[in-house]
Amino acid sequence: MEHNPGPALPEMGPKPGPAPAEMQPNPEPAPPEVLRALAARARTGSQPLARPDGLRIALVIEGGGMRGIISGGMALALDELGLVPAFDAVYGASAGAITGAWLLSRPEGLRGWAEPAYSRILIRRTAPLRGRPVADIRALIEDLYQTTYPMDFAAVLASPVEFHPLATDAATGESTDLRPFLGGPAELRLALRASAAMPLLAGPPVEFAGRRFYDAGVSESIPYRTALAQGATHLLILRSRRDPRPERDGHHPSRSARLLARTTLRRETPALRAAFLARESRLAADDQLLAQYEADPARTPAVYSIRPAPDSPEVSRLATDGAILQAALESGRVAAHSAFRSCGLNP
Repeated sequence: MEHNPGPALPEMGPKPGPAPAEMQPNPEPAPPEVLRALAARARTGSQPLARPDGLRIALVIEGGGMRGIISGGMALALDELGLVPAFDAVYGASAGAITGAWLLSRPEGLRGWAEPAYSRILIRRTAPLRGRPVADIRALIEDLYQTTYPMDFAAVLASPVEFHPLATDAATGESTDLRPFLGGPAELRLALRASAAMPLLAGPPVEFAGRRFYDAGVSESIPYRTALAQGATHLLILRSRRDPRPERDGHHPSRSARLLARTTLRRETPALRAAFLARESRLAADDQLLAQYEADPARTPAVYSIRPAPDSPEVSRLATDGAILQAALESGRVAAHSAFRSCGLNP
């Protein structure tokens, strides 16, 4: 006997409608304009000197002695993501200039920052007892970078991505772009030494192009102002410092800075001493201005900073501990990869 299932049962309750707005998942925020523009260039294979987008995107690299290993890790990630050709220019201050040179020549050389042999050549705490600087920048650039860790200086000079190492003019105390003086590998090495000639720690200023230069950090530790003055429309800034502490007083030079100005720099010009003593207040002003640019996507230029995570290792200017340096390099690398994840870029 055939079974008759009978009429269909009525649906129980109303059909589900769209979820209330407050229950719907928030859409993913759009990537910051700087990251979006770089990702677009990478996907289309855009090359320097042949850009259809009309932008000038600059990579700005902060230094800070051995703390520069953090921004070095970020630069390594940019190479892993295939983003180096997406930049029009690289601006570096102090250790940031050294990182920029590695990035445009042999990016894998950035891993040298974490090698014990590297820090042993650069940082020698007992050197002052023999009349030598604590940070031997000359030995690093002129010896180590031509032997154990050879840098391809010719590749930096030939790169279609402009390289702009900055330093501080000892006569005027002003930030100076050394690119116009880069006639060959020897001049490039001098420029890198000048950019990292920290007062006291690295010895006397470097004589170059008929002038004397100190570390770029004396006048422009985050070298973005020069990039803007030269027409940058977009800035990606690699920071070696964590987020600034709100309570930091950036308006008064430290006691050690005042002592250094009265002793090591006593024979330098008043302009240089004033620039040196204003470093902390200038850094505080830079942090504030850059934060304002990043908080308002409608403002120009477009600015985005990559900083190490709050739990990243503390690295001093003269750090030599291999484990800490390796962890710091990796923290910078991870921070840069995380920043570009929103653009769908993977190594």
